Amino acid sequence: MDFLTNRNNMWQFLVRFTLRNRLAILIVIGLLTVFMGYEGSKVQLSYHLAKMLPSTDPTSIEYNNFRKEFGQSGDGSISFIAVKDPKLFTLQHFDDWYDLTQNLMKIKGVKQVLSSARVFTLVRDDSLHKFDFKNLVPHRPTTQKEVDSIKNTLYNLPLYQDRLFNRKTHAHLIMITVDKNILNSKARIPMMKKMTEEAEKYGKKYHLDVRKSGLPYIRTIQSALILHESFLFVLLSALITSILLFVLFRSFRAVFFAMIVVIIAVVWTMGTVTLLGYKFTILTGVLPPLLIVIGVENSIFLLNKYLDEIRLHGNKARALSRMIVRIGKANLLTNATTAAGFGSFMVTSNTFLVEFGIVATLNIMAIYVLSMLMLPILFSYFPIPKSRHLKHLNSDKGFATKILNNVNKLILRYRPIIYVVTILLVLIGAYGITRLRTSGSIVDDISKDNKLQKDLLFMEKNFKGVMPMEITVNTEKKGGLLRLYNLRKLEQLQDTLALYPEFARPVSIVSLVKSAKQAFYRGNPKMYSLPNNQEKNFILSYIPNFKQKARNKKRNLLSSFVDSTFRITRISVQMANIGTNEIDSIIHSLRPRINKIFPPSKYKVHLTGTSVVFLKSTNYLVKNLAFSLLLAVGIITLLMSFIFSSVKMIIISLIPNMIPLLLTAGMMGYFGIAIKPSTIIIFSIALGISVDNTIHFLSRYRLHLKTNRWNVQKSVIGALYEAGYSMIFSVTVLFFGFYIFTFSSFGGTEALGYLVSFTLLIALLTNLIVLPSLLLSLDKWLLTKSFKKGEREVFVEEKHDELDKVVSEVLENKKKQ
Repeated sequence: MDFLTNRNNMWQFLVRFTLRNRLAILIVIGLLTVFMGYEGSKVQLSYHLAKMLPSTDPTSIEYNNFRKEFGQSGDGSISFIAVKDPKLFTLQHFDDWYDLTQNLMKIKGVKQVLSSARVFTLVRDDSLHKFDFKNLVPHRPTTQKEVDSIKNTLYNLPLYQDRLFNRKTHAHLIMITVDKNILNSKARIPMMKKMTEEAEKYGKKYHLDVRKSGLPYIRTIQSALILHESFLFVLLSALITSILLFVLFRSFRAVFFAMIVVIIAVVWTMGTVTLLGYKFTILTGVLPPLLIVIGVENSIFLLNKYLDEIRLHGNKARALSRMIVRIGKANLLTNATTAAGFGSFMVTSNTFLVEFGIVATLNIMAIYVLSMLMLPILFSYFPIPKSRHLKHLNSDKGFATKILNNVNKLILRYRPIIYVVTILLVLIGAYGITRLRTSGSIVDDISKDNKLQKDLLFMEKNFKGVMPMEITVNTEKKGGLLRLYNLRKLEQLQDTLALYPEFARPVSIVSLVKSAKQAFYRGNPKMYSLPNNQEKNFILSYIPNFKQKARNKKRNLLSSFVDSTFRITRISVQMANIGTNEIDSIIHSLRPRINKIFPPSKYKVHLTGTSVVFLKSTNYLVKNLAFSLLLAVGIITLLMSFIFSSVKMIIISLIPNMIPLLLTAGMMGYFGIAIKPSTIIIFSIALGISVDNTIHFLSRYRLHLKTNRWNVQKSVIGALYEAGYSMIFSVTVLFFGFYIFTFSSFGGTEALGYLVSFTLLIALLTNLIVLPSLLLSLDKWLLTKSFKKGEREVFVEEKHDELDKVVSEVLENKKKQ
């Protein structure tokens, strides 16, 4: 009893404190909002790839060692510009291509540019007994004859064929190496914008479609889209929820008050991101519009309770106190379960997901506090609502009333049919789950209709792709790469890679040595091959201080492919933007072939690079997210135990929320939507939100049980009509609020919109139909006993007469003042 008394005093204190300090609370919230707005104005976009693997993971260690040895060159630092121009080797076209290449070189942040108009080759100089590294196009050509000469020479350099140009399709490529420091800063946006502008000039002049791709470019466009879509979805969600609130409540005042709360919550969210030292990502970009929707849901339950109380007795003081106490308790638990759904991401290893979980959890609870403080205070300053604002509660013709009347008939007369249909749907969903697959690609989060995807497909069709993959070979011997025996093994591995249609032509030290032999024989393309032992000595003699070049601290062409001891080398290959399943299949197929060429007892060969890391990261993250979903279920179950002491009652309360998840997973299986990081997060989010309706329904149910002296049927029907309106209204707002995400350019955000909207709609039906049916059918077996014997004192009614008196005194004193 002491606990119950203290808890009653707590809510009395909350009501008294809120309404006695109305102005002070509003001022404090206003000042906090100004501060958060100032902090939020400093928010920065994230330009880094998310770290998904722990630093102790072998794949992560191998990749970090690769980056340490060879730098970032080639792996995720190259952007591509391409056109299909059959007339490129005419004087005018080539001169403009030359100008474009030179202009790109002048852009801040660009380290190197290679194209048909800026290509380097080795030239044998017998007088100095060395190779000169010369630009094939040292100046802008002035005659067609010069261009023809350049074309002829270029086409006789196998090193560049199908890398810078495709002779069959007339596609031409510009490779742009970007400074990694610029790449990871906001300076990348103006840099990429300038690159795009320069490229588009060429395309516009000759009416060509300019294609742009590569991870730096894709990541930059993604960052810009994140910011754009975040603002767009905030406006759309605010507009849609405002319209829906007005349609439901017919009150500008209610809409205005609810919007004030959610706008403040959005400002606080942006401020939280900055204060925690985080940056704006594709996930945190979803939070502002998401919190608008969640905040409006809170407001709907509070508004409906306030208006319902006004309808019943017309006493504003009593309506305010009961709004705070009854809905405040239920909303506290619903916000806690929603926060649990988001907070479960904090156990993953993905930096972006952890930050997303922390920011979401903090601000979901913040929006609860804001709505609990601001809505009662704002309504206390205004007279009671007029009768037209209560029509949705009185009318027998409203859509919500019609739905509830039909539900009432169903659960009283047709429960066996409800169970049969539910079981059939569960079985259909279960079969759909068997068709689920885990997959994903580096750029699959971009919509297929987006130009980024179309340009990526162009690159794959003409150059086999632009996604980086690396193979490192450790000969375990100092100077091992100088042995022709090992060079031939590397060539054999490159020939093996050529058997896979997903790979572009690889480049390695073998390619450089072959080019050196071709240069030694005066550019004869037939000599593009590895030298024999005798030739090797002659050719190496034309490379002065060969070994020292690799030891040079300033990275050069040779040191980009070998370490300083000539022990370790890399094979760089670009590949198509294929899924994780395909990458995994290729790796499993490739590994035995590699082991045959390079016996593991003598060599160490690692497959690494962005593509391999992405594969391992995706598999690792899916497992983590599956665990986070189980954790969310566990936390929500624990929170439900605060209401119910019976384990069976807790299980029954979870049934209407697990069915929608099962059906959503089944639908994904039928429609071929793969399980990947951007889709598996949907389940934790949807579960955290959908369980809100269960809590509101059951909290009303147990109050009606006491009022109706444990008459289950009366209590179920009473809870249905009391909580049902808010459940329908809130899911309507949530459905359309999430549906706006289907207009996103990002596949993951688009899937979030479709799947969560579907899940919440099914959850509404199961909470309105299946849950009451179970309560009615299983009452005699257990439910009423568990309620009577082990009742949790969470939703017990306060002594409202005392609370009403407190509120009346506060309001009267304010009027006198």
